[in-house]
Amino acid sequence: MSIDRIGTAGDGVAREPHRLHVARTLPGELVRAQPDASGKRARLLEVLAPSPDRVIPACPHFHEGCGGCALQHWQDVRYAAWKRQSVVTALRHAGFTDPDVAPLVRTPPRARRRMDLAVERRPGGVLLGLHRAHTADIVDLGTCHVLHPALFGLLAPLRKLLSSLAALRRSTSVVANMMADGADLLIRTDGPLEATDRAKLAAFAAAHAVPRIAWALGESAPEVAAMTAPPSVRFAGQRVEPPPGVFLQASAEGEAAIVAAVLDAVPDKLTGRSRAVELYAGCGTISFPLAGRLRVQAYEGQAQAAACVRRAQAGTRVEMTQRDLARQPLQPKELAGAAMVVLDPPYAGSAAQLQLVAASAVKRVVYVSCNPQALGREAALLAQAGYRLVRATPIDQFLWSAQVECVAVFDRA
Repeated sequence: MSIDRIGTAGDGVAREPHRLHVARTLPGELVRAQPDASGKRARLLEVLAPSPDRVIPACPHFHEGCGGCALQHWQDVRYAAWKRQSVVTALRHAGFTDPDVAPLVRTPPRARRRMDLAVERRPGGVLLGLHRAHTADIVDLGTCHVLHPALFGLLAPLRKLLSSLAALRRSTSVVANMMADGADLLIRTDGPLEATDRAKLAAFAAAHAVPRIAWALGESAPEVAAMTAPPSVRFAGQRVEPPPGVFLQASAEGEAAIVAAVLDAVPDKLTGRSRAVELYAGCGTISFPLAGRLRVQAYEGQAQAAACVRRAQAGTRVEMTQRDLARQPLQPKELAGAAMVVLDPPYAGSAAQLQLVAASAVKRVVYVSCNPQALGREAALLAQAGYRLVRATPIDQFLWSAQVECVAVFDRA
């Protein structure tokens, strides 16, 4: 079969004899592949005629199907052009015929400071790594070209620690975040944490300069199991102590590019008395830098994230309110008088909230997205409401994945 293009998930797409998604393939390649039971995907068996844009992947785990990367086999210039084009295409589908999309902002290898790791106990030990693409199987990470070295350096001792925990019966997960003070870990297990386990976690934190290890049974609320110091991050110099397992931007470089694009979208005429409404504010990644320019009325649904911003907001122009924007989105009258709206919604987007933003009198909207498909759907709502696209900045924060971050700025008279 012939590969026609790269799909939105980073897989090659063949059109004949019928449309199939084949991972690790490139446009123009002739391949031999075995369709699976779904009839939608096929397993690559052999590349019969490789693309001239095919390169040797940097990481040996790529050949094992590691789900962390989808496009390491693509020549860099083509890969970067595809990422930027995914944003262009999304905005064109939204109704913006000639979108002003900046060159792709790049982030370097080994810069990823947040990762969700899968864990499974086996007779010979513990697997710790990432799932193979489209499966529940785990690739045990012996190397990684995206993960920050400080986090990757913890994997071997963490694997040993996990294998010794009675709380780990069969499978679990670990969320690792690199904070200013070191790695912050959230371990979820399928068994209760015994006293001996707690002692092991405390010893691990002390030995490896880990400021905090939180633990949770399954999907229950986490508790702090060991802490040497409160972990923190800084946003525009403001110290914030996030909750366990918090969402942070994937890299410091990606965060800096997002913040710079948002700040660049603040109209020059605004003053420190002007008010910005920020939706899905998280732990204040954008809130505190934005407060250097104007007042920020921030909203976040996750209780602990909102609380950490409130603890840090004293003396700033940030005012945080906890509110579930999926169940109780802000109404147009609540946006009255706002100079601009900034929103950074979940991966799936926020159509209900954006419809209300589009129905308001707000002239400038800054939409931060990591999903071009959601961006395209929701930018269409703004186009229909009379907004024009000022510019869009694509950011390659999730290196070698199919995801691309984007900061899109919209305006209307």
